[in-house]
Amino acid sequence: MPAGLSNPWGARIGLVDAIVFDWDGTLVDTLPAITDANAEVLGSYGIAFDADAYRRAYSPDWQEMYLRLGIDRAQMAEAGGRWLAAYRREMREVRAMPRVAEVLERLTEAGLAMGLVTAGERTVVEDQLASTGLGRFLPVRVCGGDLPVMKPHPAPLRRALAELGLEEVPERTAYIGDAQDDMRMARAVGAHGVGIVSMLGAHADLLSAGASEVAESVAGWVDGFLASR
Repeated sequence: MPAGLSNPWGARIGLVDAIVFDWDGTLVDTLPAITDANAEVLGSYGIAFDADAYRRAYSPDWQEMYLRLGIDRAQMAEAGGRWLAAYRREMREVRAMPRVAEVLERLTEAGLAMGLVTAGERTVVEDQLASTGLGRFLPVRVCGGDLPVMKPHPAPLRRALAELGLEEVPERTAYIGDAQDDMRMARAVGAHGVGIVSMLGAHADLLSAGASEVAESVAGWVDGFLASR
């Protein structure tokens, strides 16, 4: 089993029929651009960027995060527009994480159903799915704005499971993400949460939020998962 991977599921891991992924920071290397865009927006409101405060405040629900960081609710629409403009300047070329295309291909060949639940705006995510070539692996997609609630609320993952035909057996699904709210959503639904270490979530943070497993990368986790089937 690859270094950095814990596997308390044991033989039960083979019962997983579907895998649903987070997008930013999990499948694609977009967190630096997202963070830089957030820092620019905060600075435009006179709020100095602090990395530790940012991690503590982080939420896939960007409005909730901005409230925690000191932006007034009345300024949210304006702040959202500023963020999107800054992000598009920063994110000149989106790249998949190492070996992601390879392991998604292997999961497809192994008969796993796959989907995406992300807080990212659909127009942005769809463009990135096309440019990276990963869209063909992820036919089920739930994006930010598709529902009135966002992670860690269970509704986005429940919608994905319904489209996958697994709404009644969430325990047969793994949700893979790099933030604590990803793990909280998976736990609330009854799916297995697989945490990927990133600038948003350390190993211990992801476990405390309910992860069943924590890995250093999606590719490393998939290697172990397929070897156990």
